[in-house]
This record gives sequence, structure tokens and C-alpha cells, in this order.
Amino acid sequence: MKTLGLDIGTTSICAVVFEAETGVLAARTIKNDTFLESRPWERIQDPLKIQKAAISLVEELAAAFPDVSAIGVTGQMHGILYLNAQGEPVSPLYIWQDGRGSLPHDAQRTWAEYLSESTGYSLATGYGLVTHAYNLEHGLVPDTAVKLCTIHDYLAMVLAGNTTPVTDPTDAASLGLYDLQQRCFDPVALKRAGLDPAMLPDIAADPYLGTGSLGIPVFNAIGDNQASFLGATGGKTDVLLVNMGTGGQISVFSPEYLETDTLETRPFPEKGWLLVGASLCGGRSYALLETFFRETVKLVTGKDISAYEAMDQALECAEIPTDLPQVCTLFQGSRKHPGLRGSITELTPDNFTPVHLMMGLMQGMADELHEMYKGYLAKGGKMPTGIIGSGNGLRRNKHLCRVFETTFGCSLSLSPYLEEAACGAAIYAAQHCK
Repeated sequence: MKTLGLDIGTTSICAVVFEAETGVLAARTIKNDTFLESRPWERIQDPLKIQKAAISLVEELAAAFPDVSAIGVTGQMHGILYLNAQGEPVSPLYIWQDGRGSLPHDAQRTWAEYLSESTGYSLATGYGLVTHAYNLEHGLVPDTAVKLCTIHDYLAMVLAGNTTPVTDPTDAASLGLYDLQQRCFDPVALKRAGLDPAMLPDIAADPYLGTGSLGIPVFNAIGDNQASFLGATGGKTDVLLVNMGTGGQISVFSPEYLETDTLETRPFPEKGWLLVGASLCGGRSYALLETFFRETVKLVTGKDISAYEAMDQALECAEIPTDLPQVCTLFQGSRKHPGLRGSITELTPDNFTPVHLMMGLMQGMADELHEMYKGYLAKGGKMPTGIIGSGNGLRRNKHLCRVFETTFGCSLSLSPYLEEAACGAAIYAAQHCK
């Protein structure tokens, strides 16, 4: 069975045709260059330009593969746009990077802090309902707006030929004020925040949305974190996903609801939960060390050359040292404690070498995520059967892969797909296509 997956990312839009037996049959990726001029703290995009580009990709692949059986959709979580009664956008897309939640609500608190205190929910800048509350207070919600939704909720609605958006719990939770265990928006919290529940999309009761003008069944949009997990693991739920891009992230599935101090619990499509932990620096930690080596070379020789190849060769030739310095990779702090900073300790005359620093830093990258993972195990989480690695930080550094294997006690294999979120959307559609 062939299915089509569409991913509306922040900087790119991707569509794939996927078949379980053979993988990705075709993929198309274009830039999402739809940002609008805005104030310094705003991050907004043009939803109609996104729609035009996304529909064009879908039509191109549907024409090339007329036997596509279903369409799945995913995209950037947290952001919102407003729709009128006809299901048409009447505002820009306020994306997850929008900063109005960090603007002052009063002399002591930002809008995100005020809403967190008022509702009892931990809310961050960029969460859709933080953005909506600010817009409501400042007269920025259009008079004709009757619903808000994510950009991928909107695209799925359009592809299905509908005019009213619905949302999946994976996306609803990303907006904020969502009761995870009841799987619904919290009416008490909404009232405390001064928000009208009628403006929110209904939670989808059925994954099937409809068959639009293309004549292909369309299924409900899901969050890109959950879609990426499905795509990277090929639909498996008994593995741990480790992503190393600019940041770092671990994701592990639990059939039971678990809460830990170190991981965020998110709904998984239809059933179960995804526990997610993120390091802010992640793969950038290794890039910072490369920059240090590069600047040292420039200081000594006057030449500005990449150090990555030399770093890789040094690790290839060296024996794995046992007397590593202790490297804390909190160079940008953590989500809970943004003021924390990284450090290098336990240095001796013998381990103050480039190889020791490289190995110590990679160990620190793995340890930061492993500390989060231990919270999952402490709550009774099941040991995974293996690790799936994704992101360029792992794809381009086999030495880091080995460090993760040793630290987590599992073998690591790289995800076969680069378009993981789009593949996950296609897998989700295949799971529900009858």
C-alpha cells in the first residue's frame, strides 16, 4: 500500500510517497520562505502561501503515483492561525517561535508566567493558547475569526474538503491547557485564562477526515514530534529514539501514563504516551568544540579551515581513553533552568588533550540525555529493545553513536529516512486506511 505524507515544517515543506515494504518511493522538499515582516519579537508566516506550496507538492506526487491510497499530514506544533466561518485563514500563522508570550503582562511576570500561575499549567512562550490570550487582550484576534488551529490541522481540513478544523490530542496538548489524562482541553483552566472554548477546534473523534478534490482519503493531522518517532522507527514502539541536531532529544513510548521530573509526557496518536526529553545544546556542543579548534588553528597559522576531518581522524586513530574529563554540556542552560551553564572539570596534565576533550564532550552529550532517561526507568518504564538514531549529529559521527550505545546499554542503528516526520504521517495514514 502506498500512502502520501505531508510535513509543514518551519523552514521547509516536505512530501513523500511511502510503502511499508520498500520505504520512500519519492520525496519532494521545498523551502518554507513564507515569513512576513513583523515586529522584532514576532514570528509569523503566510498561511495561504504555505497552502499553495503544500497542495502543489501533494498534487505532483498524487499525479506521479495514482495508486496512493491515503494522505497523512503533520507539521510544526504549538503555532496557531485563525479561521472564519468558511474555514478561510483570517490571520497570519503565529509559529512556535513567536515571542509575545515573553512580553510583560505586568511588572513582575511575562504573559507565559502569568498564565501558568493563573491556570496551574506549565505554559511556555510560543504555546498557541499563550499567543491567543495575548492577542485577545490586545485586540489582535480578527472579528471574523470563529476557530483557531495549527497549520497542519488547516491543511488536512483543506485536503479533506472540509471547512471546520479538528485536532488530534498530539497537537491539542501542544497548544496548552490540555488535560493529558482526560484527553481534552481543561474547561476550568480555560475559564481562568479568560478563553472561550468555542474558539478551539474539537478533538477528532475519528482519524478519517474525508476525501477531497483529489479523491484520496485524508486522515487527521498529528504532531511532528510523534510523526518523527513513527517515521524514524518505522512504526515500532519498543525502541528509544535519539535525535542529535542543533539540540538533542530522546523519545520513548509508554503504553501507560507516566510522569517524571525529567521528561515531558505527550499524547501518542490514539493510544499510549510519548515521553520526551530535550537538551538545548545537543549536537551544537560538538560544533562549539570544532569552533574552538578552528579558532586555535587560525590563531597559530592564520588559516581558517574546518577541524571536523582532523577531529574524526584523531578519534579513529586513538584508543578510547579511560581518564576522561567531566564535561557538562549545559552551554545554553536547560528548559527548566535556563541560567545553568556548561563546565569542564577533573582536568589533569594527562587528560588535557584534544582527544580527551572530544571524548569527554561526547560523553557529556550522552550523559545529559541519559539522566533524563533514567527518570523514565525509575517510574517503571520498560527497557527498549534498541536505539534508533537520527539527526546529523549522529549520522556524521560514528564515534558519538558508539558513546550512546555504551551509555544507554543498547545497540544503535540510524534511521533509514531523512524525511522522518513526513514518513511518520504516511505511516499513520497507512495504519488507518481500510
